[in-house]
Parts: sequence; structure tokens; C-alpha cells
Amino acid sequence: MGALATTSQKLPAAREEEAQYLTFMLGGEMFAIAILGIKEIIEYGNLTVVPMMPAFVRGVINLRGAVVPVVDLSARFGRQNSDITRRSCVVIIEAAGDNGQPQDIGLLVDTVSAVMEIAASAIEPPPSFGARIRADFISGMAKVEGKFVIVLDVDRVLSIDEMSSLAAGNLVAEPPPQG
Repeated sequence: MGALATTSQKLPAAREEEAQYLTFMLGGEMFAIAILGIKEIIEYGNLTVVPMMPAFVRGVINLRGAVVPVVDLSARFGRQNSDITRRSCVVIIEAAGDNGQPQDIGLLVDTVSAVMEIAASAIEPPPSFGARIRADFISGMAKVEGKFVIVLDVDRVLSIDEMSSLAAGNLVAEPPPQG
């Protein structure tokens, strides 16, 4: 037993951890999301609009037989809807669904930039004020090549429960007038 404890104490210190992030542009700003949850990146197109959805849900796509909702990140952040250009992409990620089951969701972005490694030490805590999106959506601010990159907390941005409640709010009808 003592040998086991001695062995674990001799392990070398872990080198600084780096993680890979997909960077993309949205409204002239650069954002990043951890690459672990990303399944693929596809060209924007063949979107089916679903009535009575919140403004940030642009519609659904058929991805190899699966219905995948597409969220306009710009609109999700309370900005205007993204303009669709030839560089617009849908980033397919896997999010935790209502019942704990994974669900694929598409994120509409202006353009995908690159996959880069960012050291944990290069990521500062999110600002408490001054950002143009909700602070709880930001996991940190990374400084890359002299510029800030907003690292998103995808689980918060795409909280299925929150988006469902927002969608349900759109479905609540006004009570009929009495009289």
C-alpha cells in the first residue's frame, strides 16, 4: 500500500493543458467553441421553416434522415438574424437533450475560421460587464494573436430546457376576449 502512494507522488507534473477550439465569425466578432462536441460543418441550405418557433430557430434540416434544428447564434444572442452569404455555415454539435439523451443541433454562423489549440492559461474568466451577449453564455475570453476570442459555453447557449421554454412562450395564445 505504501509503495502505491509513493509511486503516485513521483508522477511528473502535467504540462499546461491545451484544448482544440473551432473559431468562427459572427457579426464581425470571433467566437470559439470546444471541438469535442462538434460533429461536422455543412454548407447552409435546404432549410425547412417551422411555424411558431422563436426567432433564433431558423428551421430544421434533414441530416442523413435525422431532423436537426438550426439555431441562428446571432439571434440567440439577442441581435438581428444573420445575413445568409455564400460563406454561411451550419456547425452540427451534440447537445444534451431534455431526457439526457444527446441531440444534434445546428449552429448558423457567418463563416468558420479555423481549428486552433488554445492553452488554458490564455483563457481569462468572462467579463462581468461590457460584453454584447449574456455573460452566462461566455466561458472565457482567449487572447489569440493579439485579439480577443469569445469562448462560448455551448451547454448554456443551447440549453434545451431554456430554448424549449422560450418556444413554449411563443405558443401561448392570448385568451379570447370576453363578451
